[in-house]
Amino acid sequence: MPKHFTLYSAALFCLGSFSTWAQEFKPAQVDSLLNSLVANKKMMGSLAVSHDGKELYSRAFGYTQTDGATTIPAAATTRYRVGSISKVFTATMIFQLIEEKKLTLETPLATFFPQLPNAQTITIDHLLSHHSGLHNFTNDAAYKGYMTQPQTRAQMLARMADMKPDFEPGTKAAYSNTNFVLLGYIVEDLTKMPYAKALEKRVVNKIGLKNTYYGGKITPRKQEALPYEASDGVWKLAPETDMSIPGGAGSVVSTPTDLNHFLEALFGGQLVSAASLEAMKTVRDGYGRGLLKRTLGDRVSYGHGGAIDEFRSDMFYFPAEKLTLAITANAQSYPVSEVARAARWSYFGQPYALPHFEASTYVPAAADLDRYVGTYANPKVPLKITMTRDGNTLKSQGTGQSVLTMEALRKDVYKFDRAGIVVVFDANKPSFMLKQGGVETEFVKE
Repeated sequence: MPKHFTLYSAALFCLGSFSTWAQEFKPAQVDSLLNSLVANKKMMGSLAVSHDGKELYSRAFGYTQTDGATTIPAAATTRYRVGSISKVFTATMIFQLIEEKKLTLETPLATFFPQLPNAQTITIDHLLSHHSGLHNFTNDAAYKGYMTQPQTRAQMLARMADMKPDFEPGTKAAYSNTNFVLLGYIVEDLTKMPYAKALEKRVVNKIGLKNTYYGGKITPRKQEALPYEASDGVWKLAPETDMSIPGGAGSVVSTPTDLNHFLEALFGGQLVSAASLEAMKTVRDGYGRGLLKRTLGDRVSYGHGGAIDEFRSDMFYFPAEKLTLAITANAQSYPVSEVARAARWSYFGQPYALPHFEASTYVPAAADLDRYVGTYANPKVPLKITMTRDGNTLKSQGTGQSVLTMEALRKDVYKFDRAGIVVVFDANKPSFMLKQGGVETEFVKE
């Protein structure tokens, strides 16, 4: 999955089952994790937790800017690009327009952009739920060649019109930024104003968000965080996507506190009707209409994740518990999902083991590496994991995913910090235990 304003998950998969827990936020273990992340140069960002509209926890960690002599510590008001979380803002405005009778879920894409493939059969519903079949333009090799340069709507539409569809509309689902860039254009056409102004009028001002807007060139003196990537143990400034490109798919800048308030307002009936919210929550083939449904044992949450350049973000709302949590990061070599999990578990009273980031000096034996090589599966998990050897290095690849270089900790134990993965091979049989997100799953060699 490309890392440009897509729904981000570096994890191989996430499963889980948990019992009922107490509900009292304990910040000490979250503070310990954030301190460790900063000290080991694993993440910089901001986290906020709210219950029933009352903020329980807010902490910025790391730096907004850290370039040579210029160092600006992050603050609670530091603004971050939030990538695909923007899709929830866009979906909210689309449902407002539906309530205003300006379109329906069945309105064909051809009403606005007849030049796009399958425009007569693609509907607003298909775009919202990633059922359109329109190819994700950020997956194209050409994307990296123009991502940092200003683009016009005409240029973007021309590219989208030239892309071959991935499947027939409505037959299945596949995540595509193309869908929400188009929905952003539709918001502009129906409101007769730029997306930035529509966002301000229909969401930001309506519920009193203080640090949320359509992004532009990043300016640290305006409390905007710069993106950084890990390079030889230091943070190196990373490229910025030009914000003329992502539009309704990934243009929003915000803070965790604002994101929490947005979710509370959305679920509190301040932005759309109960019927519209129910439609946004309804999941088909893994996707709602702008919202994603995620479970934590018997607890259900709704929200979205985001990634653009080196920024990562995630937000959750648990309706039954009235718990809201959001995290933003401008640098990370450790998953934001793990930090969010630590915060959730702290609230629900579940123990959380702090990760260990010390570099290992262990060199695996060649015979062990050869023993690990192969393809592993679990009948209850919809992916296989292939282990390969590259010299003294073990590499892992899940079905349809990128190759991960595993770090050897000790005999039969490997990790991949960026996804919070630990793999423990069985010395007596051809299998391994994959530990991720507090869940252990056995994979057996085929």
